[in-house]
Amino acid sequence: MGTATAIHQIVPAKAGRKEWIGLAVLALPTLLVAMDATVTYLALPALSATMKPSSAQLLWITDVFTFLEGGLLITMGTLGDRIGRRRLLLTGAVAFAIASAFAAFSSTPGMLIAARALLGVAGATLLPSTLSIIRNMFHDAAQRTFAIGIWTTCFAAGTMLGPLLGGILLDHFWWGSVFLIGAPVMLLFIILGPLLLPEFKDPGASRMDLFSALLSLLAILSIIYGVKHIAENARLEMVSIIAIIVGLVLAGVFIRRQQSLADPLIDLRLFKITAFRSTLVALLVSLFCWSGLYLFIAQYLQLVLDMDPLRAGLWTIPAAAVSMVGCMLAPATVRKIRRGYMMAIGMTMMSVGLFMLSQIQITLGLSYLVSASIILSFGCGITVTLGVDMVVATAPPERAGAAAGLYETSTTLGTALGVAILGSIGTAVYRGKMGVVISNLSEDVTRAAKGTLGGALAVAKQVTGSSGTMLLSTAREAFVQSMRFSAMVAAVLLIATAVVTAVLLGRAGVSKG
Repeated sequence: MGTATAIHQIVPAKAGRKEWIGLAVLALPTLLVAMDATVTYLALPALSATMKPSSAQLLWITDVFTFLEGGLLITMGTLGDRIGRRRLLLTGAVAFAIASAFAAFSSTPGMLIAARALLGVAGATLLPSTLSIIRNMFHDAAQRTFAIGIWTTCFAAGTMLGPLLGGILLDHFWWGSVFLIGAPVMLLFIILGPLLLPEFKDPGASRMDLFSALLSLLAILSIIYGVKHIAENARLEMVSIIAIIVGLVLAGVFIRRQQSLADPLIDLRLFKITAFRSTLVALLVSLFCWSGLYLFIAQYLQLVLDMDPLRAGLWTIPAAAVSMVGCMLAPATVRKIRRGYMMAIGMTMMSVGLFMLSQIQITLGLSYLVSASIILSFGCGITVTLGVDMVVATAPPERAGAAAGLYETSTTLGTALGVAILGSIGTAVYRGKMGVVISNLSEDVTRAAKGTLGGALAVAKQVTGSSGTMLLSTAREAFVQSMRFSAMVAAVLLIATAVVTAVLLGRAGVSKG
């Protein structure tokens, strides 16, 4: 009897109907944060015509959300462990609703920048909290993996729905409507959350070290700023180098401080767990490759195949939909295959899609591009779902919020680095291939044509006859070659990471679902 009782005690309790309904409630903030990351770009032309912001203000409108959300993810994840994950989540939801209304009815660029900043702060509280609460609600490994599959599916759905819903709203209402949708959805969440979501906090945690939080914020902001500056200017400038170096120095100071604190902001012992450390790296590399190549795919659709933004957006739906399928199928795969090996398979699928993109030609066109992006996105859906599950499962329950914050930060940095580094590699190849000399045009115009494909298309409209046609053909071919080279770099990097991940996670002995 005693043995039976002991066995019964170590079997995790399975979630019931309340937990699954609670998961549906957690989908609301997950969808909104994902949508908010993409919907703003659609509203830029309309709000620019109304507010007439300067170029610097326009950059802040788009970037301040990403900066503050990325910079505060670690701090907010740890804060949830200390004050209560549900409490922080509901507080963030209230702030997100207020900021959404504030953004929708902003009358000046300064007001909109402030609203977007508050949205970034609120967004940083939401994603780590939703993920760590899932860890508390679903103790059974198979149920938890399935729940995280639904969570990643909701995030993918939000990314896909953002441009579509935003386009519909902008066709019928003013630009602020794309922000206003956050208010009623969050209001519903604020009502349902306390009824269906459990509260959890680390009972042994002490007061949070605010100086560590500041160091973390400044380090991540500096690195993200430097990386985004490289991506936006397509070249390495001194300000980018200084920002990244400052960020790395502050990160070093932050790590040394964590080692000296009795109750640090981040428990560095998490990185001694092989599965945790290896999974974070695998996720960073996967998002690095995925985001970097989707930058090229978007340009290929619009600038090579000459599609308008709406039609180009519609042709990205198949890949996004298949990504959601990958997220939902991932939990079923680990019944037969270890999570680490399945992640490696997902990354291998991604590398196949990338290799296909490395062979793309102008003549291959739309169907080939969509096929490659579908394979890439399907593999990414599997990899991210199982990677998130691995991060949450390997961290101690009382540190789930901090682990979720680290996951979100690694994917944010991976995305920013992918756009900056692969984008810069592509730009360098493009410029190297553009040996066109355009007569009777100013040096600035010629430089624009040799700088980017968009610049070349603008110049081609000014050039009549065969010169314009030749310029257009040469620029598109140079862009395709830059895309092919960047895709090959990403494919090689990803397949190498897949091999290392399979070896390391296999050694860590991560069990099946």
